[in-house]
Amino acid sequence: MSEYKSGSNLEKVLKAGHFAFTGECGPPLGANVEHLKEKAGHLKGCVDAVNVTDNQTAVVRMSSWAASLILLQEGLEPNFQMVCRDRNRLAIQSDILGVYSHGIRNMLCLSGDHQRFGNHPEAKNVFDIDSMQLIHTVKTMRDEGTFLNGQDIDVPPQLFIGAASNPFAEPFEFRVHRLAKKIAAGADFVQTQCIYNMDR
Repeated sequence: MSEYKSGSNLEKVLKAGHFAFTGECGPPLGANVEHLKEKAGHLKGCVDAVNVTDNQTAVVRMSSWAASLILLQEGLEPNFQMVCRDRNRLAIQSDILGVYSHGIRNMLCLSGDHQRFGNHPEAKNVFDIDSMQLIHTVKTMRDEGTFLNGQDIDVPPQLFIGAASNPFAEPFEFRVHRLAKKIAAGADFVQTQCIYNMDR
């Protein structure tokens, strides 16, 4: 059995005890592949993995998995992001299998910004499951080889599972408790928002 859960570069860097460098690449507001490749070119050789956002700020963009696949073809390792806002558990599990089948090995599990902040405020959110349940879903699919309904998966997706934490969100005292729940759900790594206030 492999010592790695996914074999991704990001997993290997972190498992070796090194500080990992990641960048972010927001997919385009259209199908402009060349623009995405141009953005990827700025990150190539500078980062261990690239976060590929999923309709960030609730604004419609190229899908995260499609942009992740393009970055993979450009020689970058994507950290595919999935939000719970836009998918039910069927679509979530289907997309997890899809990204794994294309060679994507990192996944960051997020709740997603509320749609009222985006360019379709009238859209209905889904939130069939939350980010902690999403983490648990990916772990169940990977480690137990089953879907949420208990049915066996032919080839389980071996993904490196990420969680996010905002260290400055209120109430501040709740942050550690919430992060502990994400780790208990199965997160392999945690990413925070940029920290500019070290004293706080």
